Amino acid sequence: MKKIILAIVIAVGLQQAAMAGFAEGATAYNNKNYAVALKEIRPLAQAGNADAQHLLGLMYYMGRGVPQDYKQALEWHRKAAQKGKADAQYVVGAMYYTGNAVIQDHKQAVAWFRRAAEQGHPDAQQVLGLMYRYHIGGMPQDNVIAYMLWNLAAAGGSVNAAEQRSAVIKTMTQEQIEEGQALSASWKPNTPLPQKSRTGGG
Repeated sequence: MKKIILAIVIAVGLQQAAMAGFAEGATAYNNKNYAVALKEIRPLAQAGNADAQHLLGLMYYMGRGVPQDYKQALEWHRKAAQKGKADAQYVVGAMYYTGNAVIQDHKQAVAWFRRAAEQGHPDAQQVLGLMYRYHIGGMPQDNVIAYMLWNLAAAGGSVNAAEQRSAVIKTMTQEQIEEGQALSASWKPNTPLPQKSRTGGG
C-alpha cells in the first residue's frame, strides 16, 4: 500500500514540476525569448505533455526558436491532438485542409475539426460550419447545422462565425432558424455534434 501511495505522490510531484516548466516555457515564448522557451518546452513535449507538444508544434510551424519545419509541426501537433488537445486538433485539421506538409485531404480535415469542435473550440466550429454550408469534405450541404455551429462559435467569441451566421440566416426559413436555435441551445461541450438536421438539407 505504501508503494502505491508513494507512486501517486511521485506522479503528482512530476506533474506539478512539468506544469511549472511549461509555465516558464510559455511565458518565455510569449515574451519572444524563444531559446528559453525551447529549452523548457522540448523535454516536456518529448515526455508526452500535450500542452508542450502543441507549443513546440507552433514553434516549428512559425519558425520561432527552431528552423521552420511543417513536417515537425504536424508531427508534434498530431501527438497533442491524439491526447485530446483541441487547439492541436484544430491545427492538424487546418494542415489537412490546406495540404500543408500532408496530401490535402478534406475528409481528414473534417474529422479533426469535428473532434476540436465537439470540445467547444470556436475556430473549429466556425470552419466546420463552412464545410456544411458549402458541402466540402463529404459533408452534406446543411444550412441548419452551419447556423448551429456558427451560433456556438459566435458565443465562443468568433467574429467570423457571427458574420457568416448573419449571411446564412437570409437564406433560411423560419422553421430552419428555429431548428438551428434549438440545436445550439441543447448541445453541450464534449458531446457529439449532430451530423445532419431535419430541415436544412440542400
